[in-house]
Amino acid sequence: MNYHFDFSAILDYLPLIGRGIVFTLALTALGAVFGIGIGIVGSVCRAWKIKPFNYIFAIYVEAIRNTPFLVQLFFIFFGLPALGVKLDDWQAASLTMVINLGAYCTEIIRSGVQATPRGQVEAAQALAMTRAQIFRHVVLRPALQKVWPSIASQVVIVMLGSSVCSQIGAEELTFAAGFISSRNFRSLETYFTVAVIYLLLAIALRQLLSRYGQRFIIGRPR
Repeated sequence: MNYHFDFSAILDYLPLIGRGIVFTLALTALGAVFGIGIGIVGSVCRAWKIKPFNYIFAIYVEAIRNTPFLVQLFFIFFGLPALGVKLDDWQAASLTMVINLGAYCTEIIRSGVQATPRGQVEAAQALAMTRAQIFRHVVLRPALQKVWPSIASQVVIVMLGSSVCSQIGAEELTFAAGFISSRNFRSLETYFTVAVIYLLLAIALRQLLSRYGQRFIIGRPR
């Protein structure tokens, strides 16, 4: 084996890699915020069988969970323009991330909502708590506490899955890697570096969600 590693060929492209990291993290943050929001609404509609929204969310969840992320991305970016809905790469990638994560969060959070004992809800009603107070303090918060590790893992999975957004020209981390590789012809070093960056991002994101997620989102001190 006469291959000589040369990581110095990547140094000139560090700003591009940095922009790719920022793009990836921005996509992930947007997907997480709105995806979890959709998941909360969908989980309640499905768990409490609120018609007709429970049927709508059931179809939505099955459609998203049983089709590839890349196909969903292509449908939004290439398919919707046929209906007159034109989105740029950022908008299409963001929308796909939100829709995808929202479907998975719906099922994850639904399991937590359904695990809430009926007796706790009845006790809250006996204390004259409003429906909003019951939902927030008796149903939603305990449900999120139960399933938060699963939500955090799904957010990390979606962050890693954002790499396919390079297929529509979104300038995230994998797009940067492809561009750099086409310029310096050091594919091994380039993609090894990007793989390490993804690994570090995944570990950091998981730790961040684990340490601060329950404190700021659920409200339970760590």
